[in-house]
Amino acid sequence: MLKYIAKRLVYMVGVFFVVSVIMFVLFNNVPGDRALNQVQNMRGKVSNERFQEMYQQARDKLGLDDPIPVRYVKWMGNLLRGDLGYSTIYKKDVKEVIAEPLRNTILINIIATVLALAITIPLGIFCAVKKFSKFDNAVQVFTIVGYSVPIYIIALVFIYLFSVKLGIFPISGMNTPNFQGTGFAFLVDRLYYLGLPLLVMTVASLGGMTRYVRAAMIDALRMDYVRTARAKGLKEKVVIYSHAWRNALLSVITLIIGWFMSIFMGSIIVEQVFQINGIGLMYYKGLLGQDYDIALAIQMLYCVITLISNLVTDLSYGIVDPRVRINK
Repeated sequence: MLKYIAKRLVYMVGVFFVVSVIMFVLFNNVPGDRALNQVQNMRGKVSNERFQEMYQQARDKLGLDDPIPVRYVKWMGNLLRGDLGYSTIYKKDVKEVIAEPLRNTILINIIATVLALAITIPLGIFCAVKKFSKFDNAVQVFTIVGYSVPIYIIALVFIYLFSVKLGIFPISGMNTPNFQGTGFAFLVDRLYYLGLPLLVMTVASLGGMTRYVRAAMIDALRMDYVRTARAKGLKEKVVIYSHAWRNALLSVITLIIGWFMSIFMGSIIVEQVFQINGIGLMYYKGLLGQDYDIALAIQMLYCVITLISNLVTDLSYGIVDPRVRINK
């Protein structure tokens, strides 16, 4: 086991550096002038000579006159020391800029993931056991619709229903304007504003996961060992949850772990629609404003999360099914 993990860690480090090279080269070859964007607001306020001096200082600070390999080595050296760079939009270190959005993203995605799994797993199992019943057919219709409709359409429909018509939830934002409360009162107000985005994210996740769990359980219930367990006189709940579900979990585990790992990645669409100060919206703003230190830092965070997710998934196979050997 330890030897396998060590090999995978070496592989992950290699992939990380390859991805970092590709991303760095791509971001640094995007059309545009980052230094000019940084000093553009001073044009007309100072003399042309002073403006050119400020522009050159910005280029020197960003290292834009150095060759790309030199800039990459400097950037990677800073990254390995924990220095994520400097935001040209927010005029602060990237580490300070993304701290709060990352916390917000983790909060909303943990709640949405737990809610979605708490609904989809029991619902998928029940639909598989009651296959082709009226309830199962009705669920399949709704899940097909939910799976087919883009999340921004679901968001717009829910905004119209719950905000415009019913007035239950606010349309956007993170807290009540000028809210002065702290502690529990602040948390309640934050969750109230996140209620509608959480509802949208949960509903959007139901279709695909429910159908996946149902299909995996139907395949498991057809296996010979399930018929043998029933022939031995075991209770149906034991057959379903102890025998069939554990086997079905092997194919579902990838999605479940992927969901939990995505709590750090955010949802660009949902955060943009509801103006949530999350990591996805921060990534979008960084790309739009050519703030590539922010964009690169978030992109490498995505890379690390994906690599860790793949490792955890492979290790989980051996835990769920002892027949799977992961020590080679």
